[in-house]
Amino acid sequence: MDSKKLPAYYTGKYKKIKAYEVISDYDLTYNIGTAVTYLLRSGKKPNNPTEQDIKKAINHLNFELEKLKLQTINDKNYINENTDSSYKCCKGKC
Repeated sequence: MDSKKLPAYYTGKYKKIKAYEVISDYDLTYNIGTAVTYLLRSGKKPNNPTEQDIKKAINHLNFELEKLKLQTINDKNYINENTDSSYKCCKGKC
């Protein structure tokens, strides 16, 4: 990403760390990374209320929670569909 085109509100005040560098370094998912970006820039983007950025961050965290919930359901369904319920690991002794 070209830092010349990056708005100042995406760069830290003292160490000049860019939001995308934090997200990349922590290997965050899209939704978590987007939430972090909104929180890092909250109160810094002109004509953009802090409350709006916080709400956007919360929305993306909720999207991530929903994704995790669906993944858990899908994982459980996969296990149930691919497990032989008649199989007994210890011939019924466990």
